[in-house]
Amino acid sequence: MSFRSKTPAFTGLSRLRNLIADSMAINMGSAATIIYVRGRGVVVDEPSLIALDNASGEVIAVGTEAQKMYGREARGVTVFAPMVNGVVADFEKTKQMLAIFAGSARSSFSHFSRRALMSVLTGITPVERRAFLGAAEHARIGRVWMVEEGLAAALGAGVRMDDPRASVVINVGGGTTSVTVIANGDIVHATGERIGASDINAAIVNHVRRHRGLSIGAQTAERLKLELASATVPDDLSQSATISGRDVVTGSPAAIEITAGEIYPVAQEVVRKIVDGIAATLTELPPEVAGDVFERGLILTGGGSLFGGIDAYLRERTKLFVFVADEPRYAIVRGLAQLFDEPKWLRHFKEDNAPALLADEAG
Repeated sequence: MSFRSKTPAFTGLSRLRNLIADSMAINMGSAATIIYVRGRGVVVDEPSLIALDNASGEVIAVGTEAQKMYGREARGVTVFAPMVNGVVADFEKTKQMLAIFAGSARSSFSHFSRRALMSVLTGITPVERRAFLGAAEHARIGRVWMVEEGLAAALGAGVRMDDPRASVVINVGGGTTSVTVIANGDIVHATGERIGASDINAAIVNHVRRHRGLSIGAQTAERLKLELASATVPDDLSQSATISGRDVVTGSPAAIEITAGEIYPVAQEVVRKIVDGIAATLTELPPEVAGDVFERGLILTGGGSLFGGIDAYLRERTKLFVFVADEPRYAIVRGLAQLFDEPKWLRHFKEDNAPALLADEAG
């Protein structure tokens, strides 16, 4: 044992570190917040929702518990989705939500976190970055570094940082879609569009209201998306589901039967917009990069990549091989977590961030 390890100061530092959670990887999205803690894996995977008392502002519930209330809130309680299109739409509610999620991610002995890597959408503004940092500070996270979600997703999907050839990773989230081209551990080209799988839900709600005269909630729309919607023509267009809601004319409770054939074009229109954006980005690639992509194909990550048939539709549209990563919802936090084990690359990302946001330690 070294002399240093025996000194009272070092012993006190060791005790202090026992009260500090180690590194966190955080993916705060419009649909869900996922937190990975080094050495423990994914410890938080919950909807990005918070329920508040309207009078006092007190937090009633977050995540899954708030989702159970969504659309059926008690009198005086409102459920909010403070993240919209991958960015902070309501700072106060976001910081309250993240503080609770981060608190639940820590061990019972930890009071704050030493450092965290957070994923962000390509092209977010400095104001949007500061909102993420402010939320992290409120959640008692010591130092925070921002990493573009496409780069993190690439690492989590198995792309090597030292690979000189280009790989394209498409992350389809709840409210965003990013296309990121990686080569030699750096981003060659990236775009981020504020459209994602949750837009299918919104399109279904709008269609049912306008064309069937029934007002339905978000949870009913999500059920329809999962049961009937797809990016490609369904095998059984007559498959149906009965949904209930409020008649827009009379205001009374009502129910209708709706088929996969009716829902398909509604969902497909949103998917077409997503894929149009992806296809447009692919036309902007340099020739050498385009050659690599032709040989390697496209990697899909994010929860939206699990939407039925989206990989087949993208393959048909681009004429490229499309590969869905293992556990695509966790690709981003897996990639962020890998950086903690690669000091060289972590240092590289620290240098890419604004100096005011960072510490200068490497580990």
